[in-house]
Amino acid sequence: MDFNPIVLSIPIFFILIGIELVVERFSHQKLYRLPDAIANLSCGITSQLSGLFLRIFAIGVYQVLHQNFNLFTWERNWLYWLMLFLLADLAYYWAHRKSHEINLFWGGHVVHHQSEDYNLSVALRQSSFQVIWTFAFSLPLAFIGFNTVDFALMSAFITLYQFWIHTEAIGKMGWFEYVFNTPSHHRVHHGRNPKYIDKNHAGTLIIWDKMFGTFQEEEERPTYGITKPINSWNAVWANFSHYADMGEELKRIPNWGDKIKYLFKKPGWLPDYLGGYRAAPEVDKTTYTKYETPAPLSLNLYVLFQYVICLVGTALFLFNASKFTLGEKAIFTVVISVVVVNCGVLFEHKTWVVWSEWIRIILYPIALVLMTWYLALPTIYFAVAILYMIISVSWFYTITRQQFYAQVA
Repeated sequence: MDFNPIVLSIPIFFILIGIELVVERFSHQKLYRLPDAIANLSCGITSQLSGLFLRIFAIGVYQVLHQNFNLFTWERNWLYWLMLFLLADLAYYWAHRKSHEINLFWGGHVVHHQSEDYNLSVALRQSSFQVIWTFAFSLPLAFIGFNTVDFALMSAFITLYQFWIHTEAIGKMGWFEYVFNTPSHHRVHHGRNPKYIDKNHAGTLIIWDKMFGTFQEEEERPTYGITKPINSWNAVWANFSHYADMGEELKRIPNWGDKIKYLFKKPGWLPDYLGGYRAAPEVDKTTYTKYETPAPLSLNLYVLFQYVICLVGTALFLFNASKFTLGEKAIFTVVISVVVVNCGVLFEHKTWVVWSEWIRIILYPIALVLMTWYLALPTIYFAVAILYMIISVSWFYTITRQQFYAQVA
């Protein structure tokens, strides 16, 4: 495929997020927090960047199997598309369900559940590694004879459908709830309440959960997030945190048989001699508080400024990714990843990120100036780089100076 439907939908995503922000304003609901929203979008960015490399592998395997081992030849009529939709949606259900039920796979999906809020930005909070564990669930469709491009488009449709169900602005939807996945059903899925955990794995059709015993009606309002909160706005750490925890727990398990079991048992499993399975605890709403990192308005505005520039640059890169070599894609991936990590961790007030941000806002414009000179680009690029450096350096200096005096006081 020469285009990515998910990337092409980016403008629609932000229009709908804007509408939800307007709803928040008029309904006086607290749906968004800036650090959380930025962390969500950053995980979406890192997911799309890793997808430039990993999806090539996944789609490539599907194409090899379809081209050499498909068992049926279909006429591409309405029945073909209906069967492709139903089977792709069913494959998604099982891939999603097993991503919750297998510890190793959960590490590739947990990112999507880390937010303690529930809004449309959470839909974009995706893992960078989930495709590694889930792509095999769709491979039977290659043997059945569904064309690779058709399958990729249908998978994208199933993913896009799920964007709008990540909202608290829409209540229950009557008869629609009996067949389709809805905001109410998916709010349950994101709840960390014990009764809601590992329920409603559907992509488009909720009928799969009802058929296979994983359906749960929304009753009380869910408490969102995971049972062990990540307590960080760092998008890269979000993708590795569960595996870091797994590494620590594997060190505690003495024999290799139980180490292997640990990888493939449910999250929370340990051998009996280490305490056994740890069920999700009840949520005490009287003591529960979300992870918060209060920041001055000046820092919020600075991060928002840098992030908007990053979003525009990332969108332009993703829209034109096919024009770049693999090496160039890797360089852009690193450059963008540094920005999204800094933008998140600046809210955490860590010392190292101040130095990281200083290096970034000085080196990035210099690199653009050198590239302008080397490639003989229009001088407007040179002017923009210098203007960006002046604004960023002066603004960030003011912020760090204010924080220094605040700490001394």
